[in-house]
Amino acid sequence: MTRLGLVHTVPALAATFDDLVTDAAPADVEAIHVVDPWLLRTALASGVGPEVVDRLAAHVAHLRGRGVAGVLVTCSTLGEATEQVPEPDLPVLRVDQGMADRAIELAGDGGRVAVLATVASTLGPTERLLHRSARQAGRAVTVEAELIDGTGTTEAAIRRWDGRVDVVVLAQASMAAAAGRAGSTATPVLSSPELATRRLVELVTRV
Repeated sequence: MTRLGLVHTVPALAATFDDLVTDAAPADVEAIHVVDPWLLRTALASGVGPEVVDRLAAHVAHLRGRGVAGVLVTCSTLGEATEQVPEPDLPVLRVDQGMADRAIELAGDGGRVAVLATVASTLGPTERLLHRSARQAGRAVTVEAELIDGTGTTEAAIRRWDGRVDVVVLAQASMAAAAGRAGSTATPVLSSPELATRRLVELVTRV
């Protein structure tokens, strides 16, 4: 039995990712979930400081003790904190890496990417990740961001950006369902859960 660890800050995402692991992984793969809303509350209130990194690292260490082959942190606000977790020989993935890499692939050199978020704390980390993915791919992109602050819906924002950029990125895993509700669009719309789960499963089940 191969075990995968997942750390969530939004309780509802545990069921979402459990289904995604079931769909993406062989039958002998088991998901072990840790849910800690404190991480996101603290990050929103005072930023992603050492106490957040330390607590996240403690969760990863706990999962390592449970025998997991890799860990996925499903909160994009904690993306940069995820990269600070010191776990040699244990893959610890941020939820938006696969999405960012795919966005750069779709945008191409000189392309334009729109980032949509409902929480301001996700915008900076997502923009920085996209630019890093572009540099690693040898490309340059323009990243534009919109904070959906309650005056509209994610679906309406997707439609506003449709045709104006090369790809739309939904910064938070909790926004994924909006892509389907927005209807057919000319511009690709990416969300992180499926891409992240697939990357983790491929990584830990690779022969």
